[in-house]
Amino acid sequence: MKIKNRLFAGLSAVCVTALPSIAHAQSSVTLYGVIDNGIAYSNSQTTLGSTSDGAHNVQLSPGIWEGSKFGMKGSEDLGGGLSAIFNLMSRFNSANGSAQFPGAMFAQQAWVGLQDKAYGSLTLGRQYMSYYWMTSSYSPTTWLTGFSGAHPGDLDNFDTDYKTNNTASYTTPTIHGLTASASYALGGTPGSLNTGSSWSAGAKYQMGPFGIGAGFERFNNATPGGGAWNANSTATNNGQQGISSVTNGYQTAAAQNRFAVTAGYAFSPDLDLSASYSNVQYSPGAGSSFKSTAVWNTFGAVVHVRVAAVWNFAAGYSYTRASKANGITDGAQYQQASLSEFYSLSKRTGLYMVQAYQRAGGQTLGPNGASIISATPSIGDGFNSTPSSSRSMVAVAAGVIHRF
Repeated sequence: MKIKNRLFAGLSAVCVTALPSIAHAQSSVTLYGVIDNGIAYSNSQTTLGSTSDGAHNVQLSPGIWEGSKFGMKGSEDLGGGLSAIFNLMSRFNSANGSAQFPGAMFAQQAWVGLQDKAYGSLTLGRQYMSYYWMTSSYSPTTWLTGFSGAHPGDLDNFDTDYKTNNTASYTTPTIHGLTASASYALGGTPGSLNTGSSWSAGAKYQMGPFGIGAGFERFNNATPGGGAWNANSTATNNGQQGISSVTNGYQTAAAQNRFAVTAGYAFSPDLDLSASYSNVQYSPGAGSSFKSTAVWNTFGAVVHVRVAAVWNFAAGYSYTRASKANGITDGAQYQQASLSEFYSLSKRTGLYMVQAYQRAGGQTLGPNGASIISATPSIGDGFNSTPSSSRSMVAVAAGVIHRF
């Protein structure tokens, strides 16, 4: 009996000693995703750079409410409030099953890092810059979608179109409602730390019903003096990101700069208002096809209402004004009005409709900055490669989304 008691006591001591190690090794991996398909109509579509031969179109369009994607994310408790974290995300076309970026399985996000409750998080890999994280809480895409609610061509990067390679990003813990973040993407060009690099910084504050965020980001072209953005540019998707009829004439920029402020106020759990301002600049170099910095200023506002727990409605308006540089005497203007309706069938499945109208005026640069042309609409970021050929564009869509 004494031997059994001693054996039991010994085993108990071993188990108690092992408990901290077991707790430290606790980990989780989650498979997640979104499948979103809808049918969209637009009254006028043409090829990028054209101002003629537009035609209406009805098409099956994936990712209207939220881009279809799948991924894996996880964490491991390392003890003392420190955890290892990672996220791998892939976007795909749920209308035909093809990958968004051929040859890059996890091109939406692919990062690993450390997170500490007291000191914040550090992540390394392909990811969104700090600018996005600090401004996205009150961006128009939250309830109006990127497809039809992002500002024209997603010029100010409020949606998830822009990712950067080789990025190190640090975010502080939230202290009294305040969070700050900074990111740097290493260009990796021998002999030059700055060539092809990107960097960003921002902060946000949220306390009670009010919140505000601000951020800045700069994307540098890896081609010295400007020109085509090649694979050595950290902000690239096999070419310069963010190309639409709004920015098509400025593809040879030496750098892109963005500054934005977003803010919101919740009057109740069922009613909130948000507003945003952005300043976007495309800077030329010796090898650029345009010679003066192009500047766009955008103001926007969104009101969101929830009804009977299952219905969400939103309405928004934005106004974008471009500078008169590069021989343009009448800077481009874009006015956009957007609506959205969402019905929750469950916590994971919903039905939605979106509507948008955009009116363009003034002038912009044509393809490669070779000529001055009339500005044409590009609603949200759903029509970046198929803008309208006329001054006006209407888009209507409806679909179903399921999250898992």
